[in-house]
Amino acid sequence: MYTPLYASVLAFLFVALSFRTILLRRALGVAIGTERNDELARAARVHANFAEYVPLTLLLLFFLETTTDIGAGLHILGCALIAGRLLHAYGVSQPDEDFRFRVTGMVITLGTMISAAARIMASYAA
Repeated sequence: MYTPLYASVLAFLFVALSFRTILLRRALGVAIGTERNDELARAARVHANFAEYVPLTLLLLFFLETTTDIGAGLHILGCALIAGRLLHAYGVSQPDEDFRFRVTGMVITLGTMISAAARIMASYAA
């Protein structure tokens, strides 16, 4: 079983994003919302976007690993998910955002999700 390894790596990334947002909130004295602070808004969105996409994708990777003969493909998808989340976090975090990082990160993340879901569905159709 390798999905727990990818979940663990992503958990550390999520904690880092959480701390970044918490520390910014403390430094700015903002408990809720962003008070129109661009840096805090970006940090909060990176954190929230991670929380929105990673759990379902990890669940799909787990199902894929336990219900199919995915082999090395699981490592490709797991590494892709990590790379996608890092690219997205970097891109959105930049004040002068280069949208290529954000878009590439989301394409990789969604590609991972779609690939896992499609492979699972195909295994049931066979």
